Amino acid sequence: MVELLITMAVILTLSAIAIPRLMSAINQAKVAKSVGDIRAIGTDVTGYAFENGQYPNTLADIGYANFNDPWGNPYQYLNFANAKGKGQMRKDRFLVPINTFFDLYSMGPDGKSVSPLTAQASQDDIIWANDGDYVGVASEY
Repeated sequence: MVELLITMAVILTLSAIAIPRLMSAINQAKVAKSVGDIRAIGTDVTGYAFENGQYPNTLADIGYANFNDPWGNPYQYLNFANAKGKGQMRKDRFLVPINTFFDLYSMGPDGKSVSPLTAQASQDDIIWANDGDYVGVASEY
């Protein structure tokens, strides 16, 4: 009986160590997938602009109408030519838009986002910033 209890204690200890690491690895994989998706979509958006002389109005124009991020939320896109003012544009901590022509991002694991990246709801977003020079987690931008 004592051997069984010791064995169970060892298994539970190993599980307590392994499960958080597994969850962290799964989250890192989702972030990496989202970064890759955003790079691909951003490349397609800029390619569309090169071919057509203007950026697409929606992601549906380039074939990404029902394309979701790893957390099941649709990728967000805003063509600045269609924006009224700077209210919807993603902004840095100085409230300056982070892109020149369009915004592209995933709302991240929480599925929530607001315009300034410094807001708590935007910290986990995966963003296209500096016109594609930075693609990654908003909190690291």
